[in-house]
Amino acid sequence: MAVETAADGLRAQYVLPLRWEHDDELDELTDYLVMIARHLPVVVVDGSPDGLFQEHARRWSEAVQHVRPAPWPGRNGKVAGVMTGLRLAREEAVVIADDDVRWRPDQLRAAVALLEHGEVVRVQNVFEPMPWHARWDTARSLVNRGLGADFPGTLLVRRSAVLRAGGYDGDVLFENLELLRTVRAGGGREIRADDLWVRRRPPTVRHFWSQRVRQAYDSLAQPARLCAEAAVLPTLVWALLRRRPGPVVALVAGVSAIAWRGRRRDRGSDVVPASSVGWAPVWLAERAVCIWVALALRATGGVPYRRQRMLRAASPTSSLRRRTTL
Repeated sequence: MAVETAADGLRAQYVLPLRWEHDDELDELTDYLVMIARHLPVVVVDGSPDGLFQEHARRWSEAVQHVRPAPWPGRNGKVAGVMTGLRLAREEAVVIADDDVRWRPDQLRAAVALLEHGEVVRVQNVFEPMPWHARWDTARSLVNRGLGADFPGTLLVRRSAVLRAGGYDGDVLFENLELLRTVRAGGGREIRADDLWVRRRPPTVRHFWSQRVRQAYDSLAQPARLCAEAAVLPTLVWALLRRRPGPVVALVAGVSAIAWRGRRRDRGSDVVPASSVGWAPVWLAERAVCIWVALALRATGGVPYRRQRMLRAASPTSSLRRRTTL
């Protein structure tokens, strides 16, 4: 039976959309879910194959509410999982988290308190442990922070704000941005907690490589960023052909300075190793290539996603605002 009330009075609910193809991390995730369920009710919306689903039910049914995702329009299964969990939730404050996110109870209390002042709270993830590929990906997060804010694998939302908007589009790749934009388009206020560093387990190296083009595809939902990233490769090629190191030096120095600024903000230097900044030029070279691959995929039907193709990264804010006024 699912936990009905939080043992420490935390008025919130935890929603974990899940789809696993293997159970390599089952013991660790089980321990985490049992710990979280001592503090607030947990709903696991599990789209895993039948055999894995049954094993999850056996391991988790005493601590959490474990259900299949209900139908939701669109090809992004995570959106269906989130919307299923939101509709089942009994609390107004809902924590939505990927399966690799590891909240501490004190962090949950702080984030739920912040939600009293808005409709969605965006925190900051940090990999722990941090092998080489996690430092590479951390450089991307630092650049995001240096330019504004990063996109974490977890958000807090007011349930009523999402349901009042009619949910959010399940036919986009960048579902977290879609959710943020949907809430804001409906008049909701976003609270940025850039100093609330929530741990995230790093992906496997194989999964890391599989994310390179998909992460670049997300930039198609951010036109200014898309233009800037698409300009990097032609600039590098031109500089190399003309044997002019100036533009290369400027790009390396610029992206490193942005990443350094992102690390210095909001206690970042306390939790992110300085070596992650050194990966920023490597990430920029990766993105310089992958953004053009993403553009080619966009022109030919979309990016591969779970044995299908996803055309749109996210909906423009203007179209979401028009939808909310209809």
